[in-house]
Amino acid sequence: MAAAAFFDLDRTLLRRSSALALAGTFRQRGLISRRQLANAAAWQLLFVLRGANHEMVRRAAEDGLILLRGFTPDKMRALVADAMEPVLRPLVYAEPLHLVEQHRERGEPVFIVSATLQEIVEGIADELGFDGALGTTCEVVDGVYTGHAVRALHAQNKAECVRELAEHRGFDLAESTAYSDSHTDLPFLEAVGHPVVVNPDRELRRIARERGWPILEFGAQAYPHARRRVPPVLWAAAGLFGAGLAVSRRRGG
Repeated sequence: MAAAAFFDLDRTLLRRSSALALAGTFRQRGLISRRQLANAAAWQLLFVLRGANHEMVRRAAEDGLILLRGFTPDKMRALVADAMEPVLRPLVYAEPLHLVEQHRERGEPVFIVSATLQEIVEGIADELGFDGALGTTCEVVDGVYTGHAVRALHAQNKAECVRELAEHRGFDLAESTAYSDSHTDLPFLEAVGHPVVVNPDRELRRIARERGWPILEFGAQAYPHARRRVPPVLWAAAGLFGAGLAVSRRRGG
């Protein structure tokens, strides 16, 4: 049985949330309104300052899918492809790409595992040369998103999907590695024999120190010249995840 390596996406492989980085593009394509963009930005600031618990992440990710109603997966893939060079590539850390190469040299397949929409995660994984991706799957009926999650990858669900992939592909999780920044990914990290925390939040840093897990700090930019092409508004904006936080709040979260 072969080992594999699993990388969280936001704040592990990328400097920030992929969905939030795409906010300007979502707004241009009519996926979110100006009001939702403003509300999302405020909630993202709160999220960064205070962090988020499991329930907050779950509700935000699932409520954010509501904004996709009527949009097609093909249009989402095209949106991600168009935004890859100007928006997403400038967010990629250099350090995890070096780790990817090290795992590959040992014959270990590499995967991105994220609560972000599957089509977004797949696009990033393909662009960066990963072997596959696991993301949140939104229900599709008559060719369009319904806004309901079929598979939401957060907390325990993330770990379960990794176990399912390992069983299907014959990976030995006891010899595999997982990288993440958030304490909400604790089940994901515990699913493998070699958990590694990256730019960890306060709670995850505490857990890692107690358990003797490696702690890495990523900071180098993999594509330093691409940043010049990104309009400043995109860096300040928030997107589906933040908008989901706003929706959750209005519902009494």
